[in-house]
Amino acid sequence: MENYSVVIMILAVMIGLSAIADKVKLPYPVLLVMAGICIGFTPSLPDVELNPEIVFLIFLPPLLYDAAFNISFRQFRMNSNTIMTLAITLVFVTTLGIGVFAHYVIPGMTWPLAFVLGAILSATDAVAAMSITKGLGLSHKTNTILEGESLVNDASALVAYRFAVAAVTGISFVFWRASLQFLGLLAGGYAVGFVIAKILALILEKIKHNTMATISFMLLMPFVTYLIAEHLHVSGVIAVVVLGMGIARFSSKVFPDGLKKQSRNIWEIINFLLNGLIFILIGLQLPYVVNNINRKEIVPYMLYAFLITVVALLLRMARVFLQKLNLQRAFRQGHRKVKESALLDFKNSVIISWSGMRGIVSLAIAIGLPKELSDGRPFPQRDAIIFISVMVVLFTLIGQGLTLPWVVKSLGKQKMQPIDYKS
Repeated sequence: MENYSVVIMILAVMIGLSAIADKVKLPYPVLLVMAGICIGFTPSLPDVELNPEIVFLIFLPPLLYDAAFNISFRQFRMNSNTIMTLAITLVFVTTLGIGVFAHYVIPGMTWPLAFVLGAILSATDAVAAMSITKGLGLSHKTNTILEGESLVNDASALVAYRFAVAAVTGISFVFWRASLQFLGLLAGGYAVGFVIAKILALILEKIKHNTMATISFMLLMPFVTYLIAEHLHVSGVIAVVVLGMGIARFSSKVFPDGLKKQSRNIWEIINFLLNGLIFILIGLQLPYVVNNINRKEIVPYMLYAFLITVVALLLRMARVFLQKLNLQRAFRQGHRKVKESALLDFKNSVIISWSGMRGIVSLAIAIGLPKELSDGRPFPQRDAIIFISVMVVLFTLIGQGLTLPWVVKSLGKQKMQPIDYKS
């Protein structure tokens, strides 16, 4: 009953703060995170430990499905080069960069442990970025790139994490074998999502005039798809994304307008509740992890987390601007796959770079670290890795979250000079 009361209280606080976020001129994700921190330090309140399985089964599938359902397939394909660069290449570059930094700076952080930390913090959370920039007038291209990145990068980060943890437990790492496994996970996830989308489309075609049954099937299938993919040891993330895109293309042609509107309203409520709970839960983790850290180590670990936040931001900026130059070069050389509409300008590059906030997936991966190795020994540096991960998430959400609206507005006031891509 006590936990039930805590959940009800969190929901009430989340709804109330979301309602007043506009009036206090703070992005509501930042406001909810700070509220979660305050609630977590409330005396006599029981610790609220995030369950990774709940995140990956309850939160992730519906949010991924809805994002994939609503993303423009045409825009996604047009900007696929940039999206895949951020969602795959940048994830592994960030894992490597943070790993190298952590190994040489944080005492006791061996190479395998450093890469575990890097993998945990490699994926960005576009839910936070999109929530913060909502209403700021971002271009459709920028929105598509941020959303498209979030649809794929979780899968890349989870793969990097699995290989890093395997290295800690003593399993040998072979690059070519790991690469094949990664491709197999993606291909398998795509196949599962494609097949289930076809099956669901056949079912929905038969029952489309039964509104309740149709919407219920669409609400249920992201969870079913994720479970089936994970049971088959392929990427549940990719499976749900493919499902969302496939059903979106089907429903736009077949569903009546009334059904589309009703479905959209239900998904908006679900997303509002899930997103709000996510940001509150992120804030609630700080008091929980502080209790597991030696008081003398809190300040040094906070400093390490801040420096890792800077490293991750610099890596992202470097990769985004390098992508900007690569696209311009390819366009000048007449590559058919690179259209002028896919090119990045300075404004888009800065916004995309600054939107690299970490979120609930990083937290879930960190807290889901095994407590023991296969031989029964405690997982080394587990509490330190979790604490640093939580602090990086908070630094990016609060620091970049508070400044991102200002960055967007400042760039909007500047008069951007057109670039002669053909010169």
